[in-house]
Amino acid sequence: MIRVLLVDDQPLLRSGFRALLDIEDDIEVVGEAADGGEGLALARRHLPDIALVDVQMPVVDGIETTRRIAADPALASVHVVILTNYGLDEYVFDALRAGAAGFLVKDIQPEDLLHAVRVAARGEALLAPSITRRLIDRYVSAPPCTGPRAGLEELTNREREAVTLVARGLSNDQIAATMVISPLTAKTHVNRAMTKLHARDRAQLVILAYESGLVTPRSAQQETPDSRRKP
Repeated sequence: MIRVLLVDDQPLLRSGFRALLDIEDDIEVVGEAADGGEGLALARRHLPDIALVDVQMPVVDGIETTRRIAADPALASVHVVILTNYGLDEYVFDALRAGAAGFLVKDIQPEDLLHAVRVAARGEALLAPSITRRLIDRYVSAPPCTGPRAGLEELTNREREAVTLVARGLSNDQIAATMVISPLTAKTHVNRAMTKLHARDRAQLVILAYESGLVTPRSAQQETPDSRRKP
């Protein structure tokens, strides 16, 4: 059973999401909160698998809520998915850096919401290649490289290669094809890299790849999957 916590200051949206999620046999809404402070308390009480968190709320906003969840060892298993009205705006970028697993636009189709909850519950990031490329664009305009990150030297050559491919927007299947390995081995390389770099999920791994200098924005922009397609 996938346990979901809803954190949004709009009661109508919360009730709509609850009605949609609760009818699924494998999903249960364990609580609702109107702000981040209340959401954090409920997260500690119920230990949900997924916290759907609005990025803009009174009292404690979604970015600070995400940061507090990511910093709490007791909540290490909670995957935060940010809810936004505007797509990949500055708030969402900051939330991803704070530790969010991905984001959803509030007008998402019902079947896409259900799929997203199940994907996030498996520990996978809700970052399609197109979203990764927009993150790359953000770094190209203002590269925030802060130097080598602890744990980078512990990566094997294959794990480094897998991380660079994740940061260029490739899925596990695409990584497997590029590295000529099985999808399971590709996933193993990515998961081990996340552990060594202390990344909560794939979204954070992408950001760490740029901040550490392992991947440069310009090279990633030139080598994303779509850039290799012929017109």
